Amino acid sequence: MADRGPATRLSAERLLGAYASGIFPMSEGQDDPEIFWVDPRFRGVFPLEHFHISRSLARRIRRGGYEVTANRDFAGVLAGCADRPSTWINEEIAAAYGLLHAVGHCHSVEVWQGGRLVGGTYGVVLGGAWFGESMFSRATDASKLALAHLVARLRADGFQLFDTQFLTPHLASLGAIEIPRIAYRRQLDLALRAPAAFRGAVEGMPAPL
Repeated sequence: MADRGPATRLSAERLLGAYASGIFPMSEGQDDPEIFWVDPRFRGVFPLEHFHISRSLARRIRRGGYEVTANRDFAGVLAGCADRPSTWINEEIAAAYGLLHAVGHCHSVEVWQGGRLVGGTYGVVLGGAWFGESMFSRATDASKLALAHLVARLRADGFQLFDTQFLTPHLASLGAIEIPRIAYRRQLDLALRAPAAFRGAVEGMPAPL
């Protein structure tokens, strides 16, 4: 469940202020020009020390045959996340995240196989908080690989909060949980003051095992 506020035009400053306040924008569909703010009563989060790597995913990681990068193809990841029958990423939201990426507050993680982008995820960064936005997969386990390497990077970089917005069965299978709004706001307040910095594009994406 979520509370919706009135639609408003997006800017980098407004968007960052919204995330710092615990809300985020969505639309009803890719072709819907309207935007609304969402403040879930129960929030999905990944406790960073309890990300669950299943045996099958661990085998996939050890087998290799893929490459994980950060910020190599932000536009490609954003397009991949929007390329589905039902999406909340309309043209204005996509443009706003492009602006955040340009000023260093939005990052992508890409999974490549044979030089082809097969999966990835992107999120907004403020202090020690990573606000996960969306992910996509064009090959088996590609989005899981992106998340596993991302969590390893966030741990190494001192992040304290991985916000998934909502809890889905897929995220729950990887260790995500749901917490009440008041508990989320407490975690957010602490994370915003944490001296973290996402270093994926500089130092690479560490192995999660």
